[in-house]
This record gives sequence, C-alpha cells and structure tokens, in this order.
Amino acid sequence: MAVKIRLTRLGDKKSPFYRVVVADSRTSRDGKVIENLGYFNPLTEKDNLKIDKEKTLTWIKNGAQPTETARTLLVKAGVVENPKPYTSKKVTPKKKDAKNA
Repeated sequence: MAVKIRLTRLGDKKSPFYRVVVADSRTSRDGKVIENLGYFNPLTEKDNLKIDKEKTLTWIKNGAQPTETARTLLVKAGVVENPKPYTSKKVTPKKKDAKNA
C-alpha cells in the first residue's frame, strides 16, 4: 500500500480550506483518510498553517511520500528541509558530421 501525505479540500465554494492528511494513494482526494496531520487556510492574510511535526516525521520515517504541494507546506512549517532543486544537465544538439552533409 503506497501512502501519501497530501491535502484534502474542505470549505464552501470559492473559500477553500485544506487539511494535511495521510491517505492511501489510490483513494480520491476527499476520500478515506488514515490520519489528520494539520490544516492550511490560504485565504487569511497570513497563511494559517499548523502541522503536527511529531506525527508527520513518524509517517515520513515509515515511508509516506508527500506530494509536491504538501512538501512545500512542510518546508514552510519547518518540518522537513528544503531538498536541493532539480537541475537537469544541459543537452547540446549534436553537430552534423562533414561526411554526412
């Protein structure tokens, strides 16, 4: 069973409120939840973000993978460190050989 740390949406139309949860990756966004880790309210002037660090670190140690959005919030809350940004190697186009031209 693949377990993800992700957001589930609550709130009315045009006023979202999110919970940071641990859920099976095969369930729907607002489906069955294993455990609630915290919440995130993007509508307040200062983004309200509260995450239980102990529970979150326990789940990460047990193999739960956070989604990109959840990882951003975990970094913002100071639960996990910001990973190195992905840098791809620059690919140079192949030069045409004089023989083939």
